[in-house]
Amino acid sequence: MPETPLPPLVFATRNANKVLEVQALLGNAYQLLSLDSLGCTDELPETGDTLAYNAREKAAFVHERWCVDVFAEDSGLLVTALNGEPGAYSARYAGPAARDQDNTALLLARLADRPDREARFRTVISLCLSGEWHLFQGECRGIIGHSASGEGGFGYDPVFYPMLEGGVSDRTFAQMSRAEKNAISHRGQAVRALVSFLNEQSVI
Repeated sequence: MPETPLPPLVFATRNANKVLEVQALLGNAYQLLSLDSLGCTDELPETGDTLAYNAREKAAFVHERWCVDVFAEDSGLLVTALNGEPGAYSARYAGPAARDQDNTALLLARLADRPDREARFRTVISLCLSGEWHLFQGECRGIIGHSASGEGGFGYDPVFYPMLEGGVSDRTFAQMSRAEKNAISHRGQAVRALVSFLNEQSVI
C-alpha cells in the first residue's frame, strides 16, 4: 500500500535555522513547510509590542491568504537591568534592517556598566488549526555574557548562558549542539507544548 502523505503544517518563517530546530522536535509526523514553500514573498506583519500579539498577527496573515494550518512564533530576550528590553523588539533592536551582530553589540553596550546580567528568553507560538486558535509558551532563564562566544545558533545565542539545574551553564547557546539547545531552550519548550497538544487532538 502506498504510504499516507504526511499532513502539511506551515511554519510562518523564512529563518532556516528556526525551521531546522522545529523540524528536529516535530520529527517525521508532519511535512513542515516554510513561507518559501508556499511561495510567500510578502513581509509578515509584526506591529505589536508583545510576543503573543506578533505571533498571532503573523499566523493570521498566512492563514487568511493560503487557508492552511499554520503556526507562527515570536521570541524575545528580556533583560532585567534594561526593564525587559529588547523584548518584542529583539529582532530589530538596533533598527529595522539590523543584523544579529548589530543587535548583540547594542545589547552589550547598554549592559556595559551593569552588574546585573540576568535575562530570560521567551517564545510564544500561535497555532491556527482547523480555524481554531491556540497559544503555547516557553521560557529559559540565564545571564548575558560580556562578549560573544560560539559559532552556532543565531540571534543573541552567542551571549546567552542558560540556567541549568546545577547553576548557570559554562557554555552559551551558540556553543551547544542543536539537540542540546532544543532540550532546554524557550523555543524547544514551546514547540514541545505544541506537539503535545497535537498528539492530544489525534492530529499526529
